[in-house]
Amino acid sequence: MDKNAAKVTASALLVATVGVVVQIVAGVDFPPVPPVFFIQLVPAAFVYFGRWRWTPVMVILAGLFLVAGLFASGDAGRLTDTGLPGGVGGSIGLWIQMVAVVVATATAVVALVRR
Repeated sequence: MDKNAAKVTASALLVATVGVVVQIVAGVDFPPVPPVFFIQLVPAAFVYFGRWRWTPVMVILAGLFLVAGLFASGDAGRLTDTGLPGGVGGSIGLWIQMVAVVVATATAVVALVRR
């Protein structure tokens, strides 16, 4: 992954983590140490600091896991229904998280295809 793609990917994953923090502050129920932090921050660290050939694959797998988990958990409704736990803040945080995850995943796919 080239340097610019790595910066965009890692930054998008950090923004996704900010989206999770927004959800927590808004009152969405998360475990004391949310696993999503590791799912987003570990690939971000590998992409930014590692630059190995397989790091885009790690981001793509994490992105697919998070998007699939959004629908499998039934939390996709929080994207549009602000009456659910977390209200407007939870919805905004989830939008921030998911848009950033999609950006990171797309950037990783492009980086992988360019190789």
